[in-house]
Amino acid sequence: MPITPSTRAPLTTVMPPTPADVVGLEPIATIKSRWPTIIGGIITLAMLVGLGRELLSSGLTGLTRTVPRNPLFYVAFLGVYFTLPVFDYLIFRKLWGIPLGGLVALIKKRIANEVVLGYSGEAYFYAWARARARFVTAPFGAVKDVSILSAIAGNAITLAMIAIALPIGHRLIPPDMMRYVYGSLAIVFGTSLPFLIFSKRVFSLERAQLWWVFGAHVVRAILGTVFLALAWHFALPDVSVAVWAFLSAGRLLFSRLPLLPNKDLLFANFAILFIGQEGALSNLIAFTAAAVLLVHIVLIVAFSLYRLATRSMS
Repeated sequence: MPITPSTRAPLTTVMPPTPADVVGLEPIATIKSRWPTIIGGIITLAMLVGLGRELLSSGLTGLTRTVPRNPLFYVAFLGVYFTLPVFDYLIFRKLWGIPLGGLVALIKKRIANEVVLGYSGEAYFYAWARARARFVTAPFGAVKDVSILSAIAGNAITLAMIAIALPIGHRLIPPDMMRYVYGSLAIVFGTSLPFLIFSKRVFSLERAQLWWVFGAHVVRAILGTVFLALAWHFALPDVSVAVWAFLSAGRLLFSRLPLLPNKDLLFANFAILFIGQEGALSNLIAFTAAAVLLVHIVLIVAFSLYRLATRSMS
């Protein structure tokens, strides 16, 4: 039967999607690719809130204390502050080949861990790495391994310092606090042991990479302790560098023992009993803590202004 105009099937015209249709479909298509940016933005906002809370509570009152006049104090202090993010950058530079811009993300990682919540910095850096998946193929495994190795390295240094310092300084610790020290030591050792026993199931990196990262964390912790001892020595030169190094190691030790209450106060009392100079030492510790907060604020504001400026130019 021949097809005539009357029997031909009606033609339907396919209309292109309207802008409204595209807008409605876009979030479904892009939500998975945008989540690292969303997570990073949320944690950045939390950092600003945390810094504001610190500023309004104890805040910068420590800066009103005696200000160290030796400029070498501030050089050593910057060494204390930037040792952690710089060594993290060296680690991830070796693992991933990240650009220098990764150092900014790692500085934010440190700030987030200190003013928001423990390991929120790792979440921020993981989101940063996922947003740059062109040079990071499996970021979760590496971030996890580096964080675990950082904790194990810190625990190893803590146990080593306990073995050295406890016979010397146990008389300076109140007897009722010693049970907290021994309990904390058990926790420090116990939390590291499972990772070592089940290392093949826990870690994703190759063995050579794991040892390199562990060694970098150990060097970083030692270098940070040395920088802090130098900073305190330049502020109070009457006390020798060797004594400050001992106290700086003690500060790292107290910070890692989980069961000790009022760690900062306990360390301050320990240091005062060891070297005296109660007023000067209290002022120095308060000033150092306030200076760290000030650097946090300056860097976050600078990073935010730079990001706004680059967005407006693009």
